[in-house]
Amino acid sequence: MKNIFKSLFVLLAVSALASSCDKWLNINDDPNTPTAASAKYYNRLPFCQFYLEHAWEIPGSNAAYYSQMLASRHNQTAGAMNWNMGAANRGNNAQQWFFVPCASNLQDMYDKAMEAGAYHYAGAAKFMRAFGFMEMVDLFGEIPYEEALGAAVAPKYNTGDEVFMGCINEIEEAIELFSKTQEAGAEPLATGDSWNGGDASKWLKMCYLMEARWLVKLSKKGEGNYKDGKYDSARILECLSKAQQSIADDTIIRHTNENTSTHDHEGWDEVVTYSGVHSCIGQNNYHYWVSKMLYDNLTNFAGNGVEDPRADKIIPWVRSVKSASTPAEVKWSADGKWRRSLPVDLTTSIIKDNGPRYDWGFSNGKWFISGSDCPPERKGDTLYVRGRVGYFANSADPLYRQASGNDASALSGAFHLRADSPSVMASYAEACLIKAEVLFNKGDKAGAYTAYKDGVKANIDFMNGYLDTWSGYATVAGCPSFEKMTDAEINNFVNVGLGTAGDITLAKIMTQKQIIYLLTLDSWNDMRRYDYNPEVFLGFAVPYNYLNTAAWQDYLPMGKQPRRWGQASYELNYNSANLAAIGEKVPGASSLPLTKEGDAWYSSKQISTLPVWWDYAN
Repeated sequence: MKNIFKSLFVLLAVSALASSCDKWLNINDDPNTPTAASAKYYNRLPFCQFYLEHAWEIPGSNAAYYSQMLASRHNQTAGAMNWNMGAANRGNNAQQWFFVPCASNLQDMYDKAMEAGAYHYAGAAKFMRAFGFMEMVDLFGEIPYEEALGAAVAPKYNTGDEVFMGCINEIEEAIELFSKTQEAGAEPLATGDSWNGGDASKWLKMCYLMEARWLVKLSKKGEGNYKDGKYDSARILECLSKAQQSIADDTIIRHTNENTSTHDHEGWDEVVTYSGVHSCIGQNNYHYWVSKMLYDNLTNFAGNGVEDPRADKIIPWVRSVKSASTPAEVKWSADGKWRRSLPVDLTTSIIKDNGPRYDWGFSNGKWFISGSDCPPERKGDTLYVRGRVGYFANSADPLYRQASGNDASALSGAFHLRADSPSVMASYAEACLIKAEVLFNKGDKAGAYTAYKDGVKANIDFMNGYLDTWSGYATVAGCPSFEKMTDAEINNFVNVGLGTAGDITLAKIMTQKQIIYLLTLDSWNDMRRYDYNPEVFLGFAVPYNYLNTAAWQDYLPMGKQPRRWGQASYELNYNSANLAAIGEKVPGASSLPLTKEGDAWYSSKQISTLPVWWDYAN
């Protein structure tokens, strides 16, 4: 595979250089005859960073819907939301975006960096390799690892525990490398680093957070030494003590809303400046409505009667005019010109009844459902505001306009969805909430409460600071989606809405983790670790549409939950023999029902019910 991937790298480099002179895609000394050998280690880094970020965000923007925090009508995201495991997912994207443009470059990057004494680049290579392969384990369970990216055209598979522990070893090697001083003459990390601007201390803290994030997934394995594949609370807390200590330590990728000439030729031929979540969700019509579960947790967390100040930033708004028939529970902006969405209740038949309708129309200052086939009960679906956002190709600001050029038809979108919304790779908020979970499960409720409160406050402060990104647009004035959160709102929620040290629960901690993990793969990881327990995730319930669609239960029988994705089509088509062979080492694989005699374990309709390695107890 290595030679194939090297060839792909050269082709990608040629196409990138032919279309742009933007600095970080100029990866070769001679743009007329680029080769893998001539690519500098420091020029490979931002190229790999871009694709690793997207390989993370693209499946996350799909898999997060299993948690019932969001609603959708799109095939892939609605498949996840409905627990229709026969629907398409983004497995091919996840594997392709990591393996081809990112992972195929990492060994050469590592080798050249080590030769030059550029230890921080070598550390980045190890970090990205561990990060990507851990994602593959989370999604697919088993994956080629030891032979991946080598000479084998059809590399052998490794078991989930082998890959998991390999990733832990690699992240610890990255920690060692980032702890070293680079040799004289080595290229400064700042030359190629598009994430942290060359700040090796941020990389080091991110490595420690990743190790903690991954080790906490072993919560079903029993307390013990992590080197033995056990849940090691002491090691997790040690890692967290060396991870982010404030939001200043966060690794945040800042995107821009610019229509540049630099396009992603390996993926979807889109410009490289905006986030993967925007690409998958924000710029499309019907990928994002807020569910009742998320809405309730934002507007009345734990029944404390205090609205989370992040609610206005996550729940979409639309320009509107109040009428006598407007439901009383609808929230309006201070000037009465913006209306906030109501939630989609996924425990009802709304999706099965062809709602919410997304075929809105706007005329004479009024919104209406425009579909000619729309039944009367769906005419009020304009109350459900979708999260579509503006796009630089037809908009000079973050707003989307249903009627082109008409500000009265504007939708706000949501904080996570805009072209220039941030991509959070590692945050102090996450570090705090992992700590809160670990301490709570150890019986230290006082320590857990402090970490829980600090984590929520950190996420609010991060979001509040980022709202300045959109403050320069006159068209968003008065829309609460873009306004800063006030100190009074923040303090009331943190000090009252979150509860007290005396009433802290695991459910509060894990539900707040779901909010900061919104649209990420870790939202699904936590759901699996705690077996979709409604006593752990406030407001969670199995979706009505799944419960009332018999065909979907062929893939996910009643009482089961989504546990993994089936393998990407590349593996099914080109590496099926090795995939079949690993089945004898996968617990539960031999018990999967097969459609016909001779089928392999991985072709079972119920493959999604099989836990990945860290998701079963042993």
